[in-house]
Amino acid sequence: MPKRTLIAAIAVVLAAPLSLSAQNPLVQSLKSVFDITKTNIMATAEILDDEMYMFRPTDEVRSAGEILAHIADGQFSFCGSAVGEPNAGPENFEQTRTHKAEIIEALEQGFAYCERIFARTTDAGAADAASFFGDPHTVGGILSFNSAHNYEHYGNLVTYMRINGIVPPSSR
Repeated sequence: MPKRTLIAAIAVVLAAPLSLSAQNPLVQSLKSVFDITKTNIMATAEILDDEMYMFRPTDEVRSAGEILAHIADGQFSFCGSAVGEPNAGPENFEQTRTHKAEIIEALEQGFAYCERIFARTTDAGAADAASFFGDPHTVGGILSFNSAHNYEHYGNLVTYMRINGIVPPSSR
């Protein structure tokens, strides 16, 4: 009898990750895309030196540092809108953060905020109505848009890196 109990306990422990991964597959899919963007953006923020944070190919566009700070702001804006907290950001990082360490800290805060939103979002909740820049959307749609926004600006940063002979994290 104790052997059966042990086998049953092992089976439950081994099956737990499978059952957890089956929960909220829609949100987990959205989260996996978010995680890719977060990984590439954080790696970019780390590999760029102080000079690259100031780099802008033309005067009409944001510098690399401004793009990264803008991405940090976006995490609060988009993930906050998804849960009815449209002004969730503690400050406007693009206006207040200029140094590498400050911008990395802002990105960490922003991504951590979105992580908390994903953690509390269910598949059913992803279909809930939410306002996004005054228009009706769904929670899942806004979270998806956040990842698209991250990718859009990561693409800007990829170009900046390539211009300067830096291999982007996603190509390493």
